[in-house]
Amino acid sequence: MDATDILARTLYAEAGRRPVRAIEALAALAVNRARAAVPRPPRTPGAAPFARGGHARLPEPGAREIAAICRDPFLFPSHNPRHTAHTLLQAPPVADPALAICRRIAVRAICGTLGDPTGGATHWHPSEDLPAWAVAQMPVEEVGGLLFYRLDTGARPAAPAAPALVAA
Repeated sequence: MDATDILARTLYAEAGRRPVRAIEALAALAVNRARAAVPRPPRTPGAAPFARGGHARLPEPGAREIAAICRDPFLFPSHNPRHTAHTLLQAPPVADPALAICRRIAVRAICGTLGDPTGGATHWHPSEDLPAWAVAQMPVEEVGGLLFYRLDTGARPAAPAAPALVAA
C-alpha cells in the first residue's frame, strides 16, 4: 500500500460521507502535521530570513511523512483496530464514488497542490464529539461538521510567518 492509498483510505474512513470540502480540509491537516514533523534545516548565523541559509524555504513533507502521520491512531482514530471505522479503512468498497473522491484529494495533497482551508490546523475532531483536549481550545475553522484547531505541536508552524514590522 503506497502513501496515496494510505491517505485516501484514511480520508474515506474518517470523512468519506462528509462534503468534499471537509475531506480536503482533513487532507490539508495531515499535510500540516507532516510539515510540522519535518526537521528544520540548520540556519546560517547572521543570515537574513530570506537569504541563502535562512528559513524562507522550509522543506515540504514527502509522501513518507504524510503516510506516517496518517497511521497515528490518536490523530486518525480509524487506525485504531477497535474503532468502528477501522473496517472501512482495511477493506473499503472499491466501487464507492466517495473512495474515488478521496483518492483524487489524496493525490493533490501528496503532490502539494491542495490548498489549506484550515488555516494551518494541526488537530481536529467531528463536531458531534468533544475530546478532553478540545475543551479549553478555540477552533480556527469548521468545515463540513469537522472542527479544526491550531495547537502548538512543539515544532515549526504550519507555514512560515510573515516578517514583523518594527516601529522606529
